[in-house]
This record gives sequence, structure tokens and C-alpha cells, in this order.
Amino acid sequence: MRDPYDVLGVGRSASADEIKKAFRRLAKKHHPDQNRDDPKAKESFAEVNSAYEILGDATKKGQFDRGEIDAEGKPRFTGHPGGGFDFRSGGGPFGGGGRGPQHGGGPEFDDFLTDILGQAFGARGRGGARAGAGGGPFGGMGGMGAGMGGAQTRGRGEDVEVETFVTLEEVAAHAKIRVELPNGRTLDVQLPEGVSDRQQIRLKGQGHVGTPPGDVLVTVLFQKHPQFRVSGHDLEIDAPIGLEDAVLGGRVRVPTLSGAVELNLPAGTTGAKELRLKGKGLPTKAGGHGNLYVKPRIVLPEAGDAELKAFLEARRRR
Repeated sequence: MRDPYDVLGVGRSASADEIKKAFRRLAKKHHPDQNRDDPKAKESFAEVNSAYEILGDATKKGQFDRGEIDAEGKPRFTGHPGGGFDFRSGGGPFGGGGRGPQHGGGPEFDDFLTDILGQAFGARGRGGARAGAGGGPFGGMGGMGAGMGGAQTRGRGEDVEVETFVTLEEVAAHAKIRVELPNGRTLDVQLPEGVSDRQQIRLKGQGHVGTPPGDVLVTVLFQKHPQFRVSGHDLEIDAPIGLEDAVLGGRVRVPTLSGAVELNLPAGTTGAKELRLKGKGLPTKAGGHGNLYVKPRIVLPEAGDAELKAFLEARRRR
């Protein structure tokens, strides 16, 4: 994976707010729902999420800046020329007899070393996690991560924040949608009845590992609809009508989220007054529905109407 700073397009001195703004801007730009015709959108979206998973977490950002983890969040270890890990100064794979001045010893170093040795011999680390399986004396990098990260499981896991776009049709049906998390995992989320634009849904226990685990916070964003405009739980739509129906009254077919309906136009209809279709808006939390407000837009025939023109000219001369 590329350097997360390059992915988000921010400098290493960027503030947490600047990083979050860059992430949100790129997440919206590359979201698969907004780029259905771009086969690379999903890959770009996943890369942006992975970068933010590093830089949006103060602890991981610090670890990355210090070179302790790579761009994928995996631990990095620097070997000394003798081939062992340079945990202590002096000879031998663990630095020989005494603790070196680099670390200064102490209980933290003892705990750290205990974890490493525990993994080497299949023991349990401080967090109660079994050392991972795999080749080599340390059971693979996955095992090392489990033991070293064991301390995190004693506290509450961090929350994960994601945004997802939904259609008005999905909102009206309070449908089940699929949400992709920064780590590539997906969750099926049932939209609650009466969900509103930018409402946050909390999924308990679905976040980062911990005791207890963190939550996932899903911010619901309404996609722009080609016909309807949203105003709370109400909807608005423009309805083109002919001059004859506007003057004399008539009927016009109006689309709704649940299918088209016929609307009666009173005589003398103008664009200054909205017509209401009760209960044809979005669901509300109380179990009802908002309204659909129809705005008449009087249109004339594109090819003109000679008879109408003659009538109006005669009327003007009176």
C-alpha cells in the first residue's frame, strides 16, 4: 500500500481535523455508489479508508511516524547485523547480559519480552490472546501482533466511523444496506424507519477489538434524487402542466416513491401555489409519512400554438 499521507494528500504536519476533512472529501469522491461506472472506484475507496485507519488513529499515526508499523499497520522490526532483534545492547540474540541504555529496563520492557518469549513457546500473552500460528520461532507476524496488542484488549475498543450513501427508495422501504468498513469487512445494516439525512446509526460491538469492543458509527447520507428534493421528511417535485389545464383545470400524473398517482388540478392553477399529496413523503419515526408537495410548472408547446397566439393577440388589441 502507498504511504497514507500520499493517499490522503496531506503533509506529515497535518492536524487531525485536516486529515479528517481530506478523508471525507476523498471518501465521497471515490465511493462506489457514486461511481458505479468506474471499476477502480472500490479499490480507491478501500485505499482511502485504509490510509485513514492509520492516520485517523492518534496511536497508529504515532507508530507509523516513528517507523514502528508500515502503511498496512503491520509491525516493523529492525534487525542488527548479527541477525537478532536489537532489544538490548550487548551480545546474543536479546542483547546479552545487561539491559542497554536505549531501553533502560523496567517492568514495561519485561512485559514486552515476556510476550515475545511467550509467543515463541506457544504461551499466552498479557492480553489473554493465544500466540498466532505460523513458521519461525515467533509464530509469524500475526502471532506477534496478538501478543503485543494484548494490552489494548483490557480497555474498550475504539469506535469506527463510516459514511454510506442511500437512495430515497431505500429510505422509504427502510431497506437493508451493505456497509463497507475501512478494514474491508462488510456489515448488513437495516435502515431504521424514519431515518433522516446525516443521521448516525450505532452498531454496538462491531468496532475495534477490546473489552468491551468498540462500536461502528454509520452516518447515513441521502443520494441526490433526479426528481425529488428532500425537506425533512417531506418531498418536493416539479410537475409540468399545459396552459389549458392550468386555466381550465385537469389531471396530471405525478410520480411518487410508491408509484405514480393522478392529481386533480383546480382551474386557475399557477406556479405560485404548491399542491399537496398527503402521506406521499418519507417515513417518520412516529410511523407515519411526510407529504409530497407538487410545484406546477406551466409549459407551452415547443412548436408553438397558432390558435392560442391569435386569441391572445386579439385579446391584447381590445
